Amino acid sequence: MPLVLMYHSVTKYDADPLNITVSPDRFAAQLRWLARRGLRGVSMRELLAARRADTARGLVGLTFDDGYADFVSEVVPALLAQRFTATVFMVSGLIGGCNEWDAGHPLKPLMDADDLRRAARHGMEIGSHSVGHPSLISLTGAELRHELTASKAALEDVVDAEVTGFCYPYGHVGGREVAAVRGAGYDYACAIWKSEHTGPHALPRTYVGDRDGSLRLHAKKLRHRMRWGS
Repeated sequence: MPLVLMYHSVTKYDADPLNITVSPDRFAAQLRWLARRGLRGVSMRELLAARRADTARGLVGLTFDDGYADFVSEVVPALLAQRFTATVFMVSGLIGGCNEWDAGHPLKPLMDADDLRRAARHGMEIGSHSVGHPSLISLTGAELRHELTASKAALEDVVDAEVTGFCYPYGHVGGREVAAVRGAGYDYACAIWKSEHTGPHALPRTYVGDRDGSLRLHAKKLRHRMRWGS
């Protein structure tokens, strides 16, 4: 399994009860940590293509869930400064809205259509994170198909490019969901944890938060190597 880092939001903050936010200074330091070790952060599209061509040595996948507006204002400039790319998984039904699914927690603005197009022009991959961010395992078959196919179509219409990647909301995934994602035409999908469904349509990732400095990043990279041998 490739090393894939999982982020959400990068911005200054006062409170972060869900532990989804990394400060801009910490994020820049994390990118420098990768670069100093000869590692290059790339989108999932680029990472998986390189693995197929056996040229993925030194590449690390960078992913950002939900599609927060700070992806354009904070993340993209920091990535470009290091000549990195990344994948952002967008909740298609809330383009230009906010994280309504996090009821009772701080609200954060999401990217609008212009933001998505701007990110794509800068070489970032746009992936799907469903229509409304539900737990897919709780849905009927028809609801599941809608979350997968409608989000793909909507995002493709916005960025005028094929959307080939998916990310499971909350990391909730079972065999039915893997089959449905594959059937909806996605080339790959990102989960969170290792499971019996781990594979191209349920790729595990390594969470990165604001507490992760050099020592913690090294430990997480070592843990991945011990678990997967890569």
